[in-house]
Amino acid sequence: MPNFKKLNTKIYQKSGPVITPDYVYWKKLAPPVLVKEFGPIDYIDFSPIEPYHFAVTCSVRVQVYNPVTKLVIKNLSRFRENAYGAVFRSDGRLICAGGEETNVKLFDVSTKSLLRLFKGHSAPVHRTYFLHSQPHISSFSDDKTVKIWDIPTEKNLITYEGHTDYVRAGATCLAMPNILVSGGYDGKLKMYDTRTESEVLTMDHSSAIESTLFLPSGGILLSAGGTDIKIWDVLAGGKLLGSLSQHHKTITCLHLASDNKRLLSGSLDRHVKIYDLATFKPVHTLNFPNSVLSLGVSKNDDTLVAGLVDGLVSVSRREEKKEEERQKKMASYHYVSNAHPASVDTIVSELKHEKEAKYDHHLRKFEFSKALDSVLLPYVANKNPQITVSLMQELMRRKALQKAFQGRDKKSLTLILRFFIRNITDYRFTRVIIDAANILLDTYEDNIAMLPVEVGKLFVDLGQVIKQESELADSLAGLQGMMNMLMASQVTVDDRIVCDKKGHQLKPSADAQKNFVLTIA
Repeated sequence: MPNFKKLNTKIYQKSGPVITPDYVYWKKLAPPVLVKEFGPIDYIDFSPIEPYHFAVTCSVRVQVYNPVTKLVIKNLSRFRENAYGAVFRSDGRLICAGGEETNVKLFDVSTKSLLRLFKGHSAPVHRTYFLHSQPHISSFSDDKTVKIWDIPTEKNLITYEGHTDYVRAGATCLAMPNILVSGGYDGKLKMYDTRTESEVLTMDHSSAIESTLFLPSGGILLSAGGTDIKIWDVLAGGKLLGSLSQHHKTITCLHLASDNKRLLSGSLDRHVKIYDLATFKPVHTLNFPNSVLSLGVSKNDDTLVAGLVDGLVSVSRREEKKEEERQKKMASYHYVSNAHPASVDTIVSELKHEKEAKYDHHLRKFEFSKALDSVLLPYVANKNPQITVSLMQELMRRKALQKAFQGRDKKSLTLILRFFIRNITDYRFTRVIIDAANILLDTYEDNIAMLPVEVGKLFVDLGQVIKQESELADSLAGLQGMMNMLMASQVTVDDRIVCDKKGHQLKPSADAQKNFVLTIA
């Protein structure tokens, strides 16, 4: 027995995710608590001061939640129509919000009272932000304008009218308090300096912009529209530095986390992608049950909140502190228990004998048919199909699979064929199962007409599954060929070098360019 080599069942196990520091860090978030609201969650914003309450803008109210208890502690309901984009001021004492009523409202968080009402827009206001270090509020509206308001006097200080479509995204700059940016459904990004009454910079995102974000330095601006996040260098006159395309549906929100070292993007594809801002490479993905409309992360990443299109608020809390406390308790207990050892005897751990699996027991005795029976049992074949496939491969290596297949009754053949049908499409098992199915057919080809009707139907079903997989493989191969042709045809006219008799490079004529474009098309 010591010389017997056990069956290797690990070769077909599914490879798990790559364990990275980011994977471990974000996996420490506890399973989310889902809170039901009365409509799509338009916006989520965290208070910058402890205990880091967060405001959820939904339907005709703004609700302030406690992140620990997940309960509403404040309810701002001074809205007759939908509220939009409620955000905290830097001291956490005030909240401003827009809405369908075309006004901007300013609330005192502690008393829930309406302090100011800013009137002047002619269409719904979807985003509002406080200007850093100034008693001003910026508002972004569907009337295609951006307005700056003075909080003490409720007066409109400046109105910017550069957009030609709805303005539903904006951002203010912490490093440069006079700078703000707006993003419109016309695909344009416009930057303003509140010390002037005209825009200072315009950039073209090429699709409707849903969210904008300044990085802490103030020199880099991010814009999200369509399925792309574009990176702009505003200090270089709005130069496009690059584009991130990790989502396959519209990106709805952007947020910074991990002390401004990570970027989070939420999308209608139900995913939140996390990027390393040093390299702009994706490092982790969070999945949600429905499309993500809004996103918020507290300081130190203790709480992550996502607002979904079906009115659910997903609240995830980090369990890191609980784990640290448990480890400290265990360490203190270990120290106390070892402070005064009871004896100096050496304790020899008990020798544990590994229990031999049934299939290994039968293999060691060359009982191949019984070994196959043991891995066809439902609790093995259904939960651990890699064990069944590994045994079949071992029997093929020993040239004993045909012997194991011989003399099977109706029930046993049914188990084998159903296992083949269920698992042949798994890329890990396809090759081995096809070889095993061929051996099964060779074993019963002379007596196939005498097999029970149910077994015959299963043979037909197996053939149908194989045919469908073959057709799918042909279709994918054809698609790959077409994609390769498209990639190869991405040759511009300028890439074609035309030379005269002396070897000097010439530029193709207009007719030649036209004919070349028509040929490519």
